[in-house]
Amino acid sequence: MAKVRRVFVCRSCGNAQSRWLGKCPDCGVWDSLEESTVDPGAEKDTQRGLAAAWSEVTDGGAAASEVSAGAMSLAEIAASGDEMRVNRLRGGIREFDRVLGGGLVVGSAVLISGEPGIGKSTLLLQSAFAWAAAGQRVLYVSSEESSQQVGMRATRLAAGLASGLDEAKEPPANLFILAETNLARIVEQARKVRPAVIVIDSVQMIYKADVSASPGSVTQLRRCCADLVYLAKAGGVAIVLVGHVTKNGQIAGPRLLEHLVDCVLSFEGDRYHSHRIVRSAKNRFGTTLEIGLFEMTGRGLREVPEGAGVPAAGGAEPRPGSVVCPVMTGTRCILVELQALTATGFLGAAKRKSSGLDSNRLAMLIAVLEQHGGLRLADRDVFASSVGGIKVSEPASDLALLLAIAGAHYRRSLDRATVAIGEVGLGGEIRGVPQLEQRVREAARLGYARAVVPRLHPSEKGLAGTIKGVELIQASTVGKAIELLS
Repeated sequence: MAKVRRVFVCRSCGNAQSRWLGKCPDCGVWDSLEESTVDPGAEKDTQRGLAAAWSEVTDGGAAASEVSAGAMSLAEIAASGDEMRVNRLRGGIREFDRVLGGGLVVGSAVLISGEPGIGKSTLLLQSAFAWAAAGQRVLYVSSEESSQQVGMRATRLAAGLASGLDEAKEPPANLFILAETNLARIVEQARKVRPAVIVIDSVQMIYKADVSASPGSVTQLRRCCADLVYLAKAGGVAIVLVGHVTKNGQIAGPRLLEHLVDCVLSFEGDRYHSHRIVRSAKNRFGTTLEIGLFEMTGRGLREVPEGAGVPAAGGAEPRPGSVVCPVMTGTRCILVELQALTATGFLGAAKRKSSGLDSNRLAMLIAVLEQHGGLRLADRDVFASSVGGIKVSEPASDLALLLAIAGAHYRRSLDRATVAIGEVGLGGEIRGVPQLEQRVREAARLGYARAVVPRLHPSEKGLAGTIKGVELIQASTVGKAIELLS
């Protein structure tokens, strides 16, 4: 029989050491080692017991036996075409299904994280409404709130996101609420309810009684998450976990949670703005480029299928330091307004601050403006931000940000209903960007009449005649682009 070992696990990286050290030798974090015990025999017995308990949920334990099936050749796997198809659970939230790759995969484990109060519980409760309304049995496990608290929030939220209606809808009968923190009791209730989806909010509060560690510790997180992922594969049930984040925005605990699950989603947004974004950081069943757009309202989250684009205001006067840029996020295009402000600073101690933008990219564009645009910004404080709390990081937004800084410095602006698209090089040239036609079409749909673009490639010469109502203004260098400011 294997003996119980005492190890010290790092809270940051999850690596185990045989003795306590002041500094983790793997990640270099100080005072991050916590004492825990490892009993390999107990872990195997626990997994066997969980598999036996979960076999009653499946049809005769067939799914559990498939997990321990022998090795198969690739030719045999390819021959069984039906078994290779991925079964997905689609609800009424199309934006959430888009990020998941077309729906929640049966037997998968999804981890979603976000800032406190950003709306994670609201999103998952409305998703539970959607899955239950589609005919699936859903078990919503709340480890931080009582069943009455969850019920009060459910009655307050609008179920229009799940039902496609504007009015609230009665909770479906196949949506079950459980307030529990013990993993064994959660599995027992799942055996009785037989759900297709289990939502656990949050995994940091779940614990196993046979583990001598507090909930939220590295040992508890590893054991609980590993058992939940094992149950998802063995029982063919989709499990959605909510993970806490640290003050740096990282998922609390080591990155072992992200390695164990199939999909990692982040729920982003400024709590002082209404827009929310669901972004995929890892997805074994889809792309990581897609995002889902929502708007927080008094009755819950509302989908924004048309994007959070900025429409062209016909009667509004142009503002210096404000330029709109079509930004690609996955397969969709969003028009984001980039703003810049220059103020009097001190030579050698000028500030460069950004919100929603890459600070390194901002510093590079300021250097390009000084070298190739003729601007003196060494003694000017430069502030830049993206409106609406949307994070912009792609190089195609370089030209818009550069024109916003130049416009704020000269107190000049672009003509009304004008967007800017292009990547700026260190030599002052404006380079082409991918999916230019889709960006211009989206700008035309929202009412923009002009677009400042890089010099068109020979294969893009027919773009001007293809898109009606939009004038393409080609600019090959930074100097020519600045001349467009009036």
